[in-house]
Order: sequence, then C-alpha cells, then structure tokens
Amino acid sequence: MDLLVERVAGLDVHRDTVMACARFPSDTGRRRESETREYGTTTAELRHLAEWLGDHGVTDVAMEATGVYWVPVYAALEDSFAVMLVNAAHMKNVPGRKTDVADAAWIAQLIEHGLLRASFVPPPDIRQLRSLTRYRRTLVNERTRAVQRLEKVLQDAGIKLTSVASSVLSKSGRDMLEALVAGVRDPEVLAELARGRLRPKIAALREALAGRFDHHHGAIVAEGLAHIDGLEASIARVSVEIDRLLEPHRWAVELLDTIPGVDLRTAEVIIAEIGVDMTVFPTAGHLASWAGLCPGNHQSAGKRGSGTTRPGSPWLRKALVEAALAAARTRGSYLAVRHARIRARRGKQRAAIATAHVILVAAWHMLNDRVPFVELGPDYYTRHHSPEAETRRLLRRLEALGHHVRIDSAA
Repeated sequence: MDLLVERVAGLDVHRDTVMACARFPSDTGRRRESETREYGTTTAELRHLAEWLGDHGVTDVAMEATGVYWVPVYAALEDSFAVMLVNAAHMKNVPGRKTDVADAAWIAQLIEHGLLRASFVPPPDIRQLRSLTRYRRTLVNERTRAVQRLEKVLQDAGIKLTSVASSVLSKSGRDMLEALVAGVRDPEVLAELARGRLRPKIAALREALAGRFDHHHGAIVAEGLAHIDGLEASIARVSVEIDRLLEPHRWAVELLDTIPGVDLRTAEVIIAEIGVDMTVFPTAGHLASWAGLCPGNHQSAGKRGSGTTRPGSPWLRKALVEAALAAARTRGSYLAVRHARIRARRGKQRAAIATAHVILVAAWHMLNDRVPFVELGPDYYTRHHSPEAETRRLLRRLEALGHHVRIDSAA
C-alpha cells in the first residue's frame, strides 16, 4: 500500500488521557518506526504533546470525534499541525485488538496511507458561534418544558385557561396567573383581566377559571413563572453575544433572511452550523449530503435498499425543517407550491425534508456567490411544463381517486 504521509500521529482521546502514536521513517529510511506515549488532557499536558509531536517532525495528526473531549485537543494542535477529525465509524479496527495503544497505532497507520476522510470542523469563530446557538436552543427547549409543566399544574387545579386562550403566557394569561398566585380566586375578577381579543370570551373565561386552585398550586406556579423569566433573560443575554460574534458575517445573515421561511434565528443557526466559507463543500450536493438532507444511497446485488437520509447535524436539520414548514405556509412562493406538490405524492414528512434540502442548496449558492434569494414564483411549474403534460398529470391523479374524466377542449 502506498505511503502518502511520512510523519504522522494518531490520537486516541478520552476525558482524562490522550494516547498518542507517532509514526516516522527510521534513521536508515528502510522501515517505519513508531513511538507511543500517554498524556493528560490539561492545557499543560497538551502543550507537552504538541512539543513531542514537533520533535518527531509530525505534520499530520488524526483523532476520533469522541463527544466533546476532542475539542481542547484539536484547539491545542490546529495551529501547528494538519489536524484531521474523523468519524469513529469510518475506522473500525480488527476485532479482538481493542486497546488504547492499538487504537492510536491503527489511526496513525490509516492516516499515513490516506485512508481517512476528515470531518468538517469550522474555524474557531464559527465554533464559538455554534456553541452559543446550540446553548440558546437548549434554553428555548427548557423554556418550552417549563411552560408545559405550568400548564400541567393548571390542569391539576382544574383551571382550563388554555381551552379558551391561545397561550398560558399571553399578556392576559400572565396577569391571571399572577392574580391566582396573589390569592385571587373569584372567576369574575380573573376573567376581567382579559385584554384584546380575549375580551369577547369573558363568559367562557369565567367558566374556565372556576377551579380548585390551592395554596400549593400557587407556590408551584410562582416558581414556574420565576424560572421562565430567568430562562427568558438568559436567552436574551446569549442572543446579544451571538449578535456580537455575527457582526463580521452580517452580510450572510441578511442574505439568508431573504429565503421564504428563514427568519433571523434560523439564519444564525445555518451560519453557525455550516459557516460562511462554502469552498469546504465543493458543491451544494456535498453540503446536502453532509447535512443528511438528501436520499441515502444503498444498493447491493442490483437491488436498491432504503433511501432513508443519513445522520447529519440534528441542530441544522431541526432548524431547516422548521424553516421548510414556515415556507410551506408562505403564500405566493415557489417553495410553498413545491412543498404542496411533494406532500400530495409522498406525504408531509418527505415534503418537509425535500423543502429543507432546497433551502440548504439555495443557502450554499447564496453564500458562495453572495447573491440574495431569487423567487421563482408560484407559477414556476406551470411556466416550465407544457399544458399537455400538466393535463396528463392531473388526469392521472383524478383517475387514482376513482374518477372517470373526459376532456373537452375549450374553444
């Protein structure tokens, strides 16, 4: 097997230790030598690791993506070496040879022969942005769970506020909850706190607010409201920090915001997950494949297997699917029409993934060429398909529904 890299190192990374195996030519140059050492994962130990690799003239380093433990190791080495982060599933060792030393040596052998494929690791500023957007998403999810717990307490108390109001934390709902915590139990008084569009529903509110709200319910609701307020304050502070990091990439946010269904937060997540430098993805298809938003390719013995999409970034996928569902509700847009056509044939889940794929492909072209989104219009398919073909397609759909149709051409 051809030797492509002379001086390499493989790292088996754990929480507290890093097993490093360096491979390099012998003094005579006739054979390969290897040396293995174990280091800690503190900053000082990682500095010693970098010095040891430098003493051996190592140029390329490879490591497995193990949770978050690889991050400090990668950051300590990326300025001095060509560091490759690799999916652990892509470099399985021979069964029965599973030790830290064997794993490090196996990684080193694979990289020296060019048998590893690097995972995408964005630059440091995008990694910082990614950490913040993911943390904000975690806070938003926790806020949603807190609201659900609040609703559960109200149901336990027989307060059916959400049966009338759209949200338990609307302005009117918040006033009613604070009044309940303060000791107000009269449904007449509570219903009069309704504002705006809830005013015509006062009669229904009186009935919904007549429960058995007790002191212990008030204590739980008070703590829940305080917890939600704290989460909202944390989300606001994290958003300010995200805005600061995004300032150099404001042009990218403004471009992505022109896509139907993509709002400011979705644009921030897209940039945090894929960056703004599209040269790391040769084509839009490479990006879609990396993100797990294109059909899987599984074929054996001439038979095609499942076309299920491969795993990708769950953070990016969730944001794009939410954007796809929002685009499907955008009137007068190409994405809404395309989503409706696919949903009619393949179902809502496949339609959402297909629309998310279109949004991601558009984002690649927009970031690569620095151009805004081009709206193709809701009549795109009508303009680009012949009337005869569209007539045949509609006839097939009607016949599939059990209808017999006769076409009479208009004068």
